[in-house]
Amino acid sequence: MLPTILDLTSLCAAYEAGSSPLDVVEVVIARRAASIDPAIFITPTPDDTLRAEARALMERAPKPNSLPLWGVPFAVKDNIDVAGLPTTAGCPAFAYQPEKDATVVARLRAAGAIVIGKTNLDQFATGLNGTRSPHGAPRSVFDADYISGGSSSGSAVTVASGLAAFALGTDTAGSGRVPAAFNNLVGIKPTPGLLPNTGAVPACKSVDCITIFATTVGDGVAVRRVAEGFDAADAFSRRANRASLPTTGLRIGVLDGAEREFFGDGNVEALYDQAIEQARALGATIVPFDYAPFREAASLLYDGPWVAERLAAVEDFLASHADDFDPTVRKIIEGARGKTAVDAFNGRYKLEELRRKTEAEWIKADLLLLPTAPTTYRVADMLADPIVLNGRLGRYTNFVNLLDCAAIAVPAGFGQNGLPGGVTLIAPAFTDDDLAPLADALHRAAAVGMGVDRGASIPETSRIAPPDDGFLEIAVVGAHLTGMPLNHELTVPGGRLVKTGRTAGDYRLFALPNTTPPKPGLLREPGYEGHGLEIEVWALPADAFGRFVQKIPAPLGIGKVVLDDGSSVSGFTCEAYAVEGAEDVTRHGGWRAYRASIK
Repeated sequence: MLPTILDLTSLCAAYEAGSSPLDVVEVVIARRAASIDPAIFITPTPDDTLRAEARALMERAPKPNSLPLWGVPFAVKDNIDVAGLPTTAGCPAFAYQPEKDATVVARLRAAGAIVIGKTNLDQFATGLNGTRSPHGAPRSVFDADYISGGSSSGSAVTVASGLAAFALGTDTAGSGRVPAAFNNLVGIKPTPGLLPNTGAVPACKSVDCITIFATTVGDGVAVRRVAEGFDAADAFSRRANRASLPTTGLRIGVLDGAEREFFGDGNVEALYDQAIEQARALGATIVPFDYAPFREAASLLYDGPWVAERLAAVEDFLASHADDFDPTVRKIIEGARGKTAVDAFNGRYKLEELRRKTEAEWIKADLLLLPTAPTTYRVADMLADPIVLNGRLGRYTNFVNLLDCAAIAVPAGFGQNGLPGGVTLIAPAFTDDDLAPLADALHRAAAVGMGVDRGASIPETSRIAPPDDGFLEIAVVGAHLTGMPLNHELTVPGGRLVKTGRTAGDYRLFALPNTTPPKPGLLREPGYEGHGLEIEVWALPADAFGRFVQKIPAPLGIGKVVLDDGSSVSGFTCEAYAVEGAEDVTRHGGWRAYRASIK
């Protein structure tokens, strides 16, 4: 029995338990037929073809999970070639039959993944809303009155509704991120050139990226690592030159003052503020920065000469098939006809001037945390004002590829209106791997499930651990908390605060008698249903950790402490005998609150 939302962990477990790719394909076929959104696919892979693909995989690699993506169903945005299925870019008159897979599709299929169909999109990947298609507008999986986001609309809805474990999209202005925010998904937007675009219909060839929609950051990164790699056939493909982010003292830039624009959407603004506090709780230093030069760079994508790239991609087809274009898409692309070579160079000069201005902001922060989209809209409202409202969606996304950044979009929660919002972590080129641990931690901290299943638990097996820097983690609940008498025993040897949080609900806290300074005893009591206790997780250099543990007096010791997110960490525990007759202070929610109550 597969869960509502497909992910790599659940599929791997199903195969280990005896299911076959043919069994999974049958589930996909049934779910696809039962889908209530008729606009997800442009060309579904025929049922019998899916069955044949599953059988061929089992013949090629008979051992379960013997390939990285063995039997994993995925969908492909219909501006990326899949041999055997037409590529339309959302325009039936443009359709052609590719002779071979796009490079990334070929790599994924070689790794065992199975294509379940080509998905709907804003025509020629021109839009961030998902309504600009002759095949209809896919809808948010949470409210069919609302847009799904675009242009990778069908790809996001496919994953969010449980039809595929991941999907490929493309991203020029935010098309691999905005739909993730609107459907409670992760959007992996790689550094430009990290995934080759060979076999993809270009929008703006110099800044286009193939992207991945997934249910978890871990899944998205796993897929990205299969798909990435230099391809000489793509003139914009690049060999990865990994850049690192700090492992300690990470500084995160956030919006401040007038640059905070949510177009009146208090729900998304509240979710953004919540994500900032979650990042702070994870140990980051929050730093306001000036978004203005990034915003000005973002405006160049449509108001500057880069729109001429969209014309270059379809110029011949537009000349003979103008009436086959979506009216809004046609208006945008034809707007490039007045652009000149002088405009192109002036635009390039302006971008470089703005890039230089952003350098001052990157000195302040190691990465940026921005709303993925500042608001969302009903389909009817978008159709009534398609250019202005669409433009608002790209306020915090349009600059990312122009300025050569990596980005990961993650869910941030749900507003009072029941609609999801998201945030995006953005950092300089080739920091893709180093962005992932924090993105994963933020997704888990939001505790909003995966896709349409808000109650789903993010699998532990997909957790992305920070790079090993030689530090060891320890959880503290008492006199070693920040601001408490023994905190210096953590800070003096170079310890750093990793995150704040709470224990699982089945822990009690006792005030131990005759301890100086006063100390608590943490005891787990299976079956006790509490609300968890305040906890801090610190990291110490390995040698300092050893010295620290050696000095811990009985009846205290080090054991595994389970946190409210299901994870566990080494931390202070107490022998059961020591709490006999001790005051139970659990009701205060933590040692700090208890000590404050008796002053």
